[in-house]
Amino acid sequence: MTVLLDTHAFLWFVLDSPQLSDTARELIADPASDVLVSPASYWEIAIKVSLSKLDLHASYEEFMARGIEGNQFDVLPINTRHTAVVSKLPFHHRDPFDRLLVAQATVEQLAIVSADSALDAYEVTRLW
Repeated sequence: MTVLLDTHAFLWFVLDSPQLSDTARELIADPASDVLVSPASYWEIAIKVSLSKLDLHASYEEFMARGIEGNQFDVLPINTRHTAVVSKLPFHHRDPFDRLLVAQATVEQLAIVSADSALDAYEVTRLW
């Protein structure tokens, strides 16, 4: 199964947080899963680090390398097909990062690993 991680799911997996559900942890760790991370997520993380709202206990660069390459996750590049969907999405969710993740999941027909039930208002599969 190929899945797209919401930012918090990525963070909680890499940080081994108990906030990550057992189902999500098993899915992400399953060698049969293809796990994707959006540039929207690492942009959101960078912003939170710069605002001192998030402490990664490592440099941003080290944390992201360990999180993405260290877990053999792939990056799902943002393209104009994704942003075109963002331009038409209803505002069930106001967060621009989450809206982009929904658009990417919609275009690429991916499930999103997320605790955010607000995403259920969109036509995407949310796994948690």
